[in-house]
Amino acid sequence: MIKKKLAIVGIVGVPANYGGFETLVEYLLDLLPKFYDITIYCQSQSYPDKVETYKGAKLKYLNLKANGVQSVIYDSVSLWKSIKGFDYILILGVSGAITIPFIKPFTRAKVITHIDGLEWKRDKWGAFAKRFLKFSESIAVKYSDAIISDNKHIYDYVQEEYGKDSHLIAYGANHVTNVDPALYQKKYSFIHKPYIFTVCRIEPENNIEMQLRVFSENELDIPYVIVGNWNSSDYGMRLYREYSTKKNVILYNPIYTSEELNVLRSNCHYYLHGHSAGGTNPSLVEAMYLGLPIIAFGVNYNRETTFNQAIYFNDSIELLQQLSRLEEFDREAISRDMYKLARKNYSWKAINKKYVNMLKSL
Repeated sequence: MIKKKLAIVGIVGVPANYGGFETLVEYLLDLLPKFYDITIYCQSQSYPDKVETYKGAKLKYLNLKANGVQSVIYDSVSLWKSIKGFDYILILGVSGAITIPFIKPFTRAKVITHIDGLEWKRDKWGAFAKRFLKFSESIAVKYSDAIISDNKHIYDYVQEEYGKDSHLIAYGANHVTNVDPALYQKKYSFIHKPYIFTVCRIEPENNIEMQLRVFSENELDIPYVIVGNWNSSDYGMRLYREYSTKKNVILYNPIYTSEELNVLRSNCHYYLHGHSAGGTNPSLVEAMYLGLPIIAFGVNYNRETTFNQAIYFNDSIELLQQLSRLEEFDREAISRDMYKLARKNYSWKAINKKYVNMLKSL
């Protein structure tokens, strides 16, 4: 059987060691290469070994940055390189979507765009960047042959804003595992005691400053542990300087070893998820699959992801109230609910099948 050819653009690359889209592609490669001849465009600087294949996919490298302002050029160059010899082009994110109408006359490939989580709404962008990303989103929806939404709220938004249907496909999470705390008790002395945990990018829309302030300014009996990229921005460095010495706060830089990250996640008393923008966030579904009781910022995205079965807050006052009454919650029941929902909705096998069915439908 001759396989149809699929190009994937818009990520740093694989093996995944960066973010949600990279993790998505990592696990799509568990099944998709059985049906498709896949080529993935990768950021050259992140992969000094420049391996040519990975998990059945061909890897091509670009000497450009995949994130920040240069992501527009990175994605656009990847798209132009994909116009010949492919049946499908999967674009992850809308940064380079302005290129889609220009390549369409020169390619027979079906273009599929995963629009991510309304990137233009994120607080980290200035006014011009927000307008550009909103425009890019509109171009993606207009000129793509198919759109992927990873959250029901995003799906509804695409229908209401653009009058178009999209394919609702979330993320998988069954790659995470519970880890015995005894393996790391020397490094993390707090691990056998109750603590609240968060892992995320240190960005304003993730409400990190609000959460740090609640823990540092109030006499809570439980510490707050956060893993994040503190040194990647002035915002992160300021927060680290201000809060790293607070007695009730423990801050760590990024941990890329899955076992070490999972030991901190899987043994926490509650998982605190402050994301206010985006769709289905991978770190949230991973926490659900670990069976963690979750306290989440109460936006529609998070409520959709957790099926309204978590604990929610909308501001610092509500967060303090929830943290002050943790003993009143049925922690084990919330844990069971999160795990059951994750097993039913966020397995990579099911996600892979949805991608295969989506491609076959085009």
